[in-house]
Amino acid sequence: MKFSRAAALVGVIAVHLLGRGAEAQTPRPNILWLIAEDLGPELACYGTREVFTPNLDRLAAEGVRYTQFFNGHVCSPSRSAFMTGMYATSIGAHNHRSHRDDGWRLPDGVRLLTHWLRDAGYFTANVRELPPYCKFRGTGKTDWNFTVEGTAFDSDRWDDLRAHTPFFAQVNFNETHRPFRAPKRADPAKVEIPPYYPDHPVTREDWAAYLDEISELDGKVGLVLEALERDGLADTTVVVFFGDNGQAHVRGKQFCYDSGLRVPLIIRWARRLPAPARFTPGTVDHRLLQGIDLAPTMLAIAGAPKPPKMQGRIFLGDGAEPDRDYVFGARDRCDETVMRIRTVRDRRWRYIRNFTPEVPLLAPNAYKERRYPVWNLLQELHARGELTPVQAALCAPRMPEEELYDLERDPWETRNLAGSEDPDARAALARLRAALDEWIRETGDMGTTPEPPEVIAAVAAAVARRSAATTNEPARPR
Repeated sequence: MKFSRAAALVGVIAVHLLGRGAEAQTPRPNILWLIAEDLGPELACYGTREVFTPNLDRLAAEGVRYTQFFNGHVCSPSRSAFMTGMYATSIGAHNHRSHRDDGWRLPDGVRLLTHWLRDAGYFTANVRELPPYCKFRGTGKTDWNFTVEGTAFDSDRWDDLRAHTPFFAQVNFNETHRPFRAPKRADPAKVEIPPYYPDHPVTREDWAAYLDEISELDGKVGLVLEALERDGLADTTVVVFFGDNGQAHVRGKQFCYDSGLRVPLIIRWARRLPAPARFTPGTVDHRLLQGIDLAPTMLAIAGAPKPPKMQGRIFLGDGAEPDRDYVFGARDRCDETVMRIRTVRDRRWRYIRNFTPEVPLLAPNAYKERRYPVWNLLQELHARGELTPVQAALCAPRMPEEELYDLERDPWETRNLAGSEDPDARAALARLRAALDEWIRETGDMGTTPEPPEVIAAVAAAVARRSAATTNEPARPR
């Protein structure tokens, strides 16, 4: 691939790091993103049992583990957001896998993170070709809902990194996207099932397979970290591990609960370089963070200014911006299923507004019907009257217009307090309603204008064709 002229001319250059001033110049670190798919915080270092993640646990012990990091609900809006530092709803990237063929471009003043970094002298790579001993390839996934101006990355080869520093590189992993294929390790009898799923052998087997996929991911992460060490890059590289969206389960990915939006974030600083303000290795950070905060923070790490339009907040260094009081989320069309959901969360409460309450949570969706065994199990058990009230709520013919959850007392988000007379709940409801209204208005939420019917019809037809083509697909072994 063609390297940028600027990157080829720039080596390790002394610049201001995170606003420390001329008296404290230091070389800029390399930056490596490790991006998992459909992954909630189900790692051993986050307290999950029956998952085996020694490499990520060690990365967390050497760096900082963030507990309240929220990314988008599904891959393409989420990736569009964290690669621009903008809410997907503000840039027209909110409908899943939209604008692939119609030339939709980013607004003026909004660019890919890699373009800003290239201007700052960074070499950029979306790594597919890893060293042979890694025995796997990066997926190279981008999945953006817009047309890219110019070349997004300078290379897709790991071997180019050592000769082109400072660099910003991504390795994208397939795990834990369905179908699950990892070798069996977790004991289905020992896994912890959320109470809104039936405690059934199908559920336990599926959850165990998800954890096994995470264990497989951990092994691949370990190989990439080994490659950093072998190439002498570990001491000068900031490693950032995170998930693109929430867990690949019925009430996770595509929805606006914690299970659909909260993902792991682990950052290990470059060993030879001074850690920035607000970063203490070996600690846990409970600040509210969003995926869009990564882009401006990476620019700060690179010694580059935050672009004026960028909506994310810098969270490391002397130039760190004020902590968030709220994090926001959104869901619009996913494949052929059209919903509009918005949410806001603070440290204790989550508020959800369903603009399309007539569309049930288990609305027809060919992908989930084909890939999510618990999706079908719920409906079968519901028809036989064998679900608990909490589980049966997932099968309701409508969604509530509003939902409010007290996450301190109800971390699974199963008791909707939107109609409660409790004074604390009523006060939280009023405050979060207002915060969400203000966010929708200030960020220019483009989801207020629905897609044209012909676009939705074309998506549904394409989904039907794909579904028909995979009807006879052979089962994949775990």
